[in-house]
Amino acid sequence: MIEDLIHSPAGAMNFGIFFLLAIVFLLILLAFVTYAILAERKVMGFMQLRYGPNHVGGRWGLLQTVADVLKLLLKEDIIPKMADKPLFIIAPVIAFAPAFMILATIPFTDKFQFADIGIGLLYYIAISGITTVGIVAGGWASNNKYALLGGMRAAAQMISYEIPLVMSVVGVILIAGSLNLNDIVAAQEHYWFIIMQPLAFIIFIIASVSELNRTPFDLPEAESELVAGFHTEYSGFRWAFFMLAEYVYLFAMGALTTVLFLGGWLPLFSFLDFIPGAVWFAFKFSVVIFILIWIRASFPRIRADQLMEFGWKVLLPLALANIFITAILKELI
Repeated sequence: MIEDLIHSPAGAMNFGIFFLLAIVFLLILLAFVTYAILAERKVMGFMQLRYGPNHVGGRWGLLQTVADVLKLLLKEDIIPKMADKPLFIIAPVIAFAPAFMILATIPFTDKFQFADIGIGLLYYIAISGITTVGIVAGGWASNNKYALLGGMRAAAQMISYEIPLVMSVVGVILIAGSLNLNDIVAAQEHYWFIIMQPLAFIIFIIASVSELNRTPFDLPEAESELVAGFHTEYSGFRWAFFMLAEYVYLFAMGALTTVLFLGGWLPLFSFLDFIPGAVWFAFKFSVVIFILIWIRASFPRIRADQLMEFGWKVLLPLALANIFITAILKELI
């Protein structure tokens, strides 16, 4: 049936348009990620009383990350002699591809969404977990003890923090009565869920930082004890795949936070609805990303035992308590 659709003139045209749009979106996203990395470096430089990039590309260092990408493209692609070569080659792709797949379900506005899936939130959580498989595979295939330890840390971290992350959004699902991200945004027409679920929001932000492997939870790539962690043996654009996956997930998680807790594209007050929804979404999204950068610039890395203890003994009980409190209040009200 799909082959008939593609081979028919109208189907081929639609498929071609869809493919072209996908390529354009991918290029826009890569350009956005490139300059978002520059923005993060500039913001962190400001917070830590450093200049940040300011030479390449003029006064503001606008071409610094472009130069970094070109440098990675031109670097030699090295594969260790004793590595599991097929797995070593495919691991960055396994880590990178899901980062783009999850963007399909995120509603940026009421009219701009690639796929309106009834279980969009479940899809996001399920697909994003595949990236950890790529990280573990890369660490294992490298045949390097430091890389293997980094991969194992990533797996343990994902298991520990995926549970409170999912538990924190159960309260949102209970109130909205749906796993569809559009329905969750519509349920926030009068009150954003950050007001109704403040504890869930805090748990979600902390768990999402851990899921993103960012400071202070960047143990899978802790250079102080693991050289570079799971991607120690990677170079060139294979290494860039891991880095880009992290940054695409950063912005995907910022977008998901905006949808779940900040009302998505809905205005702050009803009398401000003349401002386009895309502007509201971009503003809220930028605030979330700024907070995540702020966290990275402010906190030191914690120990592995502290990471596990905090996830299982603090975040998980709080997430469970939030579910019970939400369920009781929903029944009473």
